Amino acid sequence: MLKNVLNTDLTGKVAVVTGAGGVLCSNFAKILARAGAKVALLDINEEAAKVFADEIVAEGGVAKAFKCNVLDKENCYAVADAVKAEFGDCDILLNGAGGNNARATTDKEYFFPGDLDEDSKTFFNLDAEGVSFVFNLNFLGTLIPTQAFARQMVDREGCNIINVSSMNAYTPLTKIPAYSGAKAAISNFTQWLAVHFSKVGIRVNAIAPGFFSTKQNAALLFNEDGSPTPRTGKILAATPMGRFGKSEELDGALLFLVNNEAASFITGIVIPVDGGFSSYSGV
Repeated sequence: MLKNVLNTDLTGKVAVVTGAGGVLCSNFAKILARAGAKVALLDINEEAAKVFADEIVAEGGVAKAFKCNVLDKENCYAVADAVKAEFGDCDILLNGAGGNNARATTDKEYFFPGDLDEDSKTFFNLDAEGVSFVFNLNFLGTLIPTQAFARQMVDREGCNIINVSSMNAYTPLTKIPAYSGAKAAISNFTQWLAVHFSKVGIRVNAIAPGFFSTKQNAALLFNEDGSPTPRTGKILAATPMGRFGKSEELDGALLFLVNNEAASFITGIVIPVDGGFSSYSGV
């Protein structure tokens, strides 16, 4: 268990994690708590977030779950007020809420003329509402919570915003055009925010995970019998380290970025944690 990278001490800090009911973001919440932060775990599924908040408390940390719809500005502002009342002003915001949707996914990697006549989901019949949902969940689901919580950070020393980008932001993956585009927008938005907030003491950076096996992508990576899908084979063949990442392997990047001594002059960057995926050309 990685407890404290680079002597990162977050004692007295208030950290807010959106999407904290999921595998990766719940782990982010735990690592921030182990470094001493009081952590608010936000998720539209409050019960899922509460499970992880209770685990943090059982470890001796300070945490509480809050129901939050990251696409609802009024709700986000209300939750920001509730978190402030419970713990104090937000020092660290980790925007982890996001995801893909089947309505914005094609059935095949490549399009061929005969596909128009087949009963399959191609680029030409992607659901516009599904595409809009994916864009909104990832981009607006980062922008709106930032509006709500960054107000508490302005002109306070040592505040950080961490966004969650993806390998899709570097090179789009097949089948998932909306998710790929939305994550590219997150990387761009991270740079924009870093510049925008550079005069008021807020550093803004992002982590771009490579391929991690989670509940969200399990159906794409493994068959019902547990055997790997062809897509898994392609992913691992394109990952020089030859395996999926483990959630705790994101901890170091996170604790480095929120460490106001080690990363004090770092803002506007996206750190890939990908086993070499973004470096490999395939040959």
